[in-house]
Amino acid sequence: MKHLVAEQAAQRVESGMILGLGSGSTAAIFIEEVGKRWQAGDLRDLQGVPTSFQSAQLAQQYGIPQITLNEIDHIDLAVDGADEVDPAKNLIKGGGACHTREKLVDSRADVFLVVVDASKLSDLLGSNFALPVEVVPSAYRQVAAALATMGSEPELRMAVRKAGPVVTDEGNLVIDAKFAAITEPGELEREINNIPGVLENGLFVGMADEILVGDIEGDSASVRTL
Repeated sequence: MKHLVAEQAAQRVESGMILGLGSGSTAAIFIEEVGKRWQAGDLRDLQGVPTSFQSAQLAQQYGIPQITLNEIDHIDLAVDGADEVDPAKNLIKGGGACHTREKLVDSRADVFLVVVDASKLSDLLGSNFALPVEVVPSAYRQVAAALATMGSEPELRMAVRKAGPVVTDEGNLVIDAKFAAITEPGELEREINNIPGVLENGLFVGMADEILVGDIEGDSASVRTL
């Protein structure tokens, strides 16, 4: 499913585009597919805006030229994954702790295309995935306390195969706030971002223009648009 949606998204890329390069497993496949087209000469004059060290490294491997947000005034197309998607195309992102830079890039795109498999769909955000909140290290306890008063169960994200917490590309920490369900994502996004010490949270409300969903029925895979 991931390969199929990533391949279809890669076919949307045209020569001359400024391209937002998302993070995560499905976005990584997308970058690889774009990279193959670039190396084959099928695409020309691309400029990629990476959302993480992962996406920058992948683009570099394929020789895709990169540019920063401060050097441009728009992005033609951004392609990124999501951890959870509701029927209104609102998202939770941040499973890879890249959601701050992802939101900066995706919000600048003329078209924001999301690539997911069917397991990421849910009726209400928060049903299956905790909400990542990036915080400055000196304030994580105060932010966690504030998130608890808002009805969540906050937990500092700990690293795997490394002692201590996860550290983002910006040098901050991530609190995963588990809500039973998020019924008003726009309001919650604003409320959390108003907590002193919060840099950004993983709610992407009203940003996605199109969502490609990979499905499997029996032995065959297909892609539909949400």
